[in-house]
Amino acid sequence: MKSGKIAAILTIEGGHQIDNGLAVLRMYYRRGIRSMTLTHFRNTDWADSPTGQPAHNGLTDFGRDVVREMNRLGMLVDVSHVSDKTFYDVLAVSSKPVIATHSSCRALSDVPRNMTDDMIRALAKNGGVMGINFGEGFLSPKDAELLKAAVANISYHEPSLTGTALDAYAAEEFHKDMAAKLSNATIDDAVEHIQHVIEIAGFTSASAAISTASRPCPKDWKTSPGCPLSQRSCVTKVTTTSSFAVFGGNTLRVMREVMGK
Repeated sequence: MKSGKIAAILTIEGGHQIDNGLAVLRMYYRRGIRSMTLTHFRNTDWADSPTGQPAHNGLTDFGRDVVREMNRLGMLVDVSHVSDKTFYDVLAVSSKPVIATHSSCRALSDVPRNMTDDMIRALAKNGGVMGINFGEGFLSPKDAELLKAAVANISYHEPSLTGTALDAYAAEEFHKDMAAKLSNATIDDAVEHIQHVIEIAGFTSASAAISTASRPCPKDWKTSPGCPLSQRSCVTKVTTTSSFAVFGGNTLRVMREVMGK
């Protein structure tokens, strides 16, 4: 990054990938994985997601061991896609700051994948950081009901895993359908979410860690040059100091604290 190059880290989305084994988690770490969301659209055997039926009342004892082992290894614990109870259980056991890489504010768009104000404040107290999800259903209340209905109707069919990723198989038609239906959010909605985090928890907790890969972006995204937020002056409440923090600095701070580099 200091040389002006794009930087990336390898992550896992969904703790089901570790097959209920700490040895598998350690194997992924050795192969370069440095971050993992504990759940995805459904519960794992040891943690509840917000879009599945509660099965564990948050984290199980093994789930707590997963968090501790990630802390020990130097892996980022990602609390996007976890239930509210799982979120608080993670904060209770983690000795390191955690991240929510792609979650927005439930106060502004009421979907279970978004975070409440109390959760955002708790994340700030933990020293963690929250990246705003730019997927339209997570930004605009006009899209929230459509997204909640769609998520409630997700059904996973048993796929052939030869050459096809499970999530891609399960979600391809879902994302196509959402792209056609969700069209209300704008970049200004994303700015409002960032400003909301700053107002209730401070600028050290907010990040523009944008999630756009698998769902429609705000409708005016393509009309803005470069990264629209960093190129526009509409983030009026972000000072020069906090602007660096929001656009990368906060995430780098947590990465250094967790990874020790």
